Parts: sequence; structure tokens; C-alpha cells
Amino acid sequence: MRPMENTHTSTPAPDQAPSAAPKKKRVRQRDLERSLEYKNKKKGQPASHGEASHAAGKPAAAKPAAGKPAAVGGNDQQPTRNPLNKSGLSCPIEDKCGGCQMLGISYKTQLKIKQGQMELLFGQVLDPECEVNAICGMNNPKHYRNKVVSPFVGIFDKRLRKRRVLCGMYEKGTHRVINSRECLIENTQAKAIICSIRDMMLGYGIEPYNEDEDTGMLRHAQVRVGHTSGEIMVTLVTREEAFPQAKSFVKALVAKHPQITTVVQNVNTKRTNAIMGDVEHRLYGPGFILDDLCGLRFRISSRSFYQVNSRQTEVLYTRAVQMARLTGTEKVLDAYCGTGTIGLVAAKGIAGAPGAAQVLGVEERPDAVADARNNAARNGIESATFIQADASSYLRALANRGERYDVLFMDPPRAGSTPEFLEAAVALAPERIVYVSCNPETQLRDAQYLIEQGYRIMEMQPVDMFPHTPHVENIIMLSKRADQKDTAGAGGVVAADGPATDAAAAAGAPDIVDRDASPCGMKECEDCHESGE
Repeated sequence: MRPMENTHTSTPAPDQAPSAAPKKKRVRQRDLERSLEYKNKKKGQPASHGEASHAAGKPAAAKPAAGKPAAVGGNDQQPTRNPLNKSGLSCPIEDKCGGCQMLGISYKTQLKIKQGQMELLFGQVLDPECEVNAICGMNNPKHYRNKVVSPFVGIFDKRLRKRRVLCGMYEKGTHRVINSRECLIENTQAKAIICSIRDMMLGYGIEPYNEDEDTGMLRHAQVRVGHTSGEIMVTLVTREEAFPQAKSFVKALVAKHPQITTVVQNVNTKRTNAIMGDVEHRLYGPGFILDDLCGLRFRISSRSFYQVNSRQTEVLYTRAVQMARLTGTEKVLDAYCGTGTIGLVAAKGIAGAPGAAQVLGVEERPDAVADARNNAARNGIESATFIQADASSYLRALANRGERYDVLFMDPPRAGSTPEFLEAAVALAPERIVYVSCNPETQLRDAQYLIEQGYRIMEMQPVDMFPHTPHVENIIMLSKRADQKDTAGAGGVVAADGPATDAAAAAGAPDIVDRDASPCGMKECEDCHESGE
């Protein structure tokens, strides 16, 4: 493999870290080991103030019985600087939360470690001519999460002799709620709104949900902030549909935070770990927010999948489309297209460069397809169409009909793609496959199959979507080997498992329609961080 010239620095990548050297291929072993070394040393350190229980001066409470929530940390704890910390950042609950496992490592070193991990992971499968790009980091890797979700739990505070409500994150590996008022990676406005909900709810007779007894009212609150628009959506997830306090509570919340543009009630009546339910009611505002991404405007509903780090999402999508090497004549297939973000960016093109001549997005969820069509119409993009269908079956049907596509974009969930989809992709035989992944290990597994079927990895681009965590988003571009050209539709393709789920799928794709006038219910699609990143 060979490092790529730093061609992508001239494109809109607002948070690419200048410290990431584009030509560096190897990372010193001690940098790779530093994360583990720091973590092991910290185990010998005394507990920080943030590890104390809510009862001031008392040791942390013993772990409750399975499933019992408990308080961890206090409201007014100040970060205690650990002498081993090299980043200059401190959090009083970092040892309990488990979210920012690399917080004590300088950000420059974090990027070196992640770059080395990607090169080590993919080293045996990269083509000798593969362009290995330097990881795209952030200039300011703090408060980058524009979506904040919090559970609520009620306790009796013996010191204060009254009931109070906790909010925050779950302690790693448990259902213990770590009470927190601040977070180094969460949007500050969103976090402040979460804390206001916590402080106000008991005064309005809104009880926090008790998962063991299946009682109480408010299960979670979710706050989404438009990175460029500044619009804010608050979603209150309740155990029951009846919400008599809704009008007065929402009025008071908006008065306290006038930047809120819409409030939605989501109803989840099931005893489940899933955050969202299927029924929603608009309590204030339009029921959605708008935000700009790569020069396009997108509608975001409470259950829409939308990357939580908008600044790095622009970097991710910019690089993905650039790696497709579009010239303005290509037919592009966007599988797992969701609400159409990558496909629409490909149709528009990057920074005046040519986009795709035609984009077809395939998505199984009807609500996401409706949003994708809505987003296309909103942005005046007529070269993109979206259909509701199972991607594997639809790709096989296209191959059986002898249709050709030049580029395939795929952005599957953390579990990676399926054998059925990969077989269908090989049968369709696009010239290039751009694979975006939040789990490089499953990406490697899928890439190995594609390599066996005649593709080679010609470019790799890591992106740091979640600074201070060990997780890396990775893009690879696979190109068909010269001896595998002109094989589309060949190879004994089996018939599709069943008809496409969209009535118009057999004919190709329906027209783009504007569904903006009628709100649609969105299916839950957890972002990478909430689903195990």
C-alpha cells in the first residue's frame, strides 16, 4: 500500500485536524499501547470527587440488585486533574461512564493510535497501490454530539431528606444512572435542556419511569440540535399516551429555553430497552427540525437516523463522494440509503465537482424513504429517486434484468452487511464500491469476501467521528479488477427471494414526491454511539 497525497485538504472538511500527517503510514508501537498503559495506571489512583455518591462525604453506594437504578456522582462535582492525563481534559465521572475511554490521551496521540489501528487491521488486504489517507480529525474535539439522550430515575436523597430525579448516562455494563450536569462531548444547549426537564418534572407531577415496576411517566428525553440551523427538537418519551401535564410543562420548558423550536411526545408502552415507541404527538412547533449538510438542507424527525457529529459527518460524506471518483456520467446505487443523505450529496457533487448522473436509493423502512423523497424535493434534486425494498432482493433483481450501475454506496449498521447482500452486489458488478462503516472489523470481513470475488481496495480513509472514544469510522473504495470487467448480470444469479416491498419496485422506482405536507411516523434507528459504539 502507498500513502495518498493530501488531495482532500482542499475540499470542505471543516474539522480535519491539521496535525494528522497525510503521508504517515506507520505508528510507533508505544503510541498504540499508550491507551492501555494510561488505563492501567489510573486503576491505582485514588477515587476522584466524581466517584462519590450523591450523599456528600459518603463512599459510593454498593451496587444494587440487577436492574435497580442508582445514583453515581453529584450535581456540582468539579473535575479533578489526574497527573497521568496528557490531554488537558478532565471529567469527574470518566471512570464510571466508560464513554470517553481515551480522554486522558492527547488528541494528537489519539489520532495516531486510530490511524495505526486501521493500517494494522487492513494491512493484509490492501492493494499494493492503495492510497492510505491520514485520519480526518477535529480542530475542536469537544461538545460535538448534537443529539443527547438521557434516562430519568427517582431516588430519595437522605442528605437532603427529599425525593429528587437523576439524569445522565448509564454506568458501563449496568443500569445505574450516573447523575451529571455537564459532559465534555455533548452539546451544551442540549444538556442544559435535559437538566431543566429533570429539575422541573416533579413540580408538574411527572414521575420518572421505574423499569422494574413498569410505573411512572417519563422514560427518556432526547434533544437534537441543528448544527447550522440552530433549531432544537425535544422529544419526551412517555410510558403512557395520556399526558395531561403536557401543555403547561411544555410552555414552561420553552419559556426557560426559548431556542427550542419543536417538542414531540413519543409513546413507548412496552417493557423494553428500546428508547422510542411507534406513536408520536406533536406538542409544540412543526414536529421536526431542518439542518444543512454539505450544502443541502435535510428534514430531521425524532426517529430519523442522522449522524450525531454533524461537523465530522460533512467530512465523512465529502470524502465518501470524492472516493467514488464521479465524472458526471455515472449511475449510482445507494444501498441502506436511510433518508438519502449520501445519495443526495453524490447527486449534487462536492464543491462544484461533477455529481452522479443518476442516483437510485434503496431502503426497507417506508418512513425513511418518505423522508428521502422529501429531502430530494426540498433541495430540487430530480436526478435521485428512492424506493422501498429489501436491498439484497432488489440488487439481485437488477442484476437478473441485466441493469448496470457504475458505483455502489453502502453504509450498513454496525453488524455489517449480510451474505445475501454481498452476493447480490457481486452479481450486479459495479465498477466501484464505496463502503462506509462505523465498525471496521465487520467492514474488513465484508471486504475480504469482495476481494475474493474480484475487487481490490484502492483507497482507505479513516474519520474520527467520536473523539476521546476508541471508535473509528472508516471508508474504503473497492475497484473491480481488470480481469473482472464487463461481468454485470453474469454468474448464475438466483431469483430474488420475493417481490420488492414497494409496489412500483418492479418497474424501477417511483417518482420523487413531496411528502412535506403530511408528517410521517419514523422508525427508531439508533446512531452508532447509542447502539454500542
